[in-house]
Amino acid sequence: MTLRTRIIPCLDVKDGRVVKGVNFVNLADEGDPVELATRYAAEGADEICYLDISASPEGRGTLLDVVRRTASNVFVPLTVGGGVRTADDMRAVLRAGADKVAVNTAAVADPALLESCAIRFGRQCVVLAIDTKQRDGWFEVVVNGGRQPTGLDAIDWARRATKLGAGEILLTSMDADGTKTGFDLAVTKAITDAVDVPVIASGGAGTVDHCIDVVLRANASAVLAASIFHRREIEISTLKAAMASAGIPVRKVA
Repeated sequence: MTLRTRIIPCLDVKDGRVVKGVNFVNLADEGDPVELATRYAAEGADEICYLDISASPEGRGTLLDVVRRTASNVFVPLTVGGGVRTADDMRAVLRAGADKVAVNTAAVADPALLESCAIRFGRQCVVLAIDTKQRDGWFEVVVNGGRQPTGLDAIDWARRATKLGAGEILLTSMDADGTKTGFDLAVTKAITDAVDVPVIASGGAGTVDHCIDVVLRANASAVLAASIFHRREIEISTLKAAMASAGIPVRKVA
């Protein structure tokens, strides 16, 4: 069976509102998370990704009320990340209605978290979020909303994390984030080549061709984008039609 490439709108949430910036800063308000998620599900999104971007820097848990309200209105898979530090935190997010939970900062601090969560909930629920910045000849993992460098090589970390139990990787290029100049094909291809789990490409989507390129040239399993959907610059149905025309299998929009 051919796996279909997924289109995933991303809702970065801060203080209960969807926001979007460039390179993780200069955030602009984009609306209510539940309203946007409901709209995207109706427009043909394959999944919704909800990231509480201020949870880890502020040292608090995920906004579970927003997760519950989103899950009760949206009937496509929901991935939730931000502020998950323990297996019990992941359990709470799953019970609130998430299908998958993304971990980033806490997994870097304690890689065994990936293993314990995979054993407890199944690796299909465990998404490793990797935020990366390009350095001189390599890609560094950054955490705490891009504020803290780690010294970790992103490709090495992806390999290690999938062996520990991560069932999927959400890869965001901080350099490309919000720029609309295209995905970072180099780091995406390096990581899809290094691991045997699906890789979601994030950061840089500005045109239909950008989304096609990251699938055909870097083997991404899914394309995640925010502002182009929030601001209706590209409709999900338009993107899917273009991807299908390029020979990429996608789920049809009803």
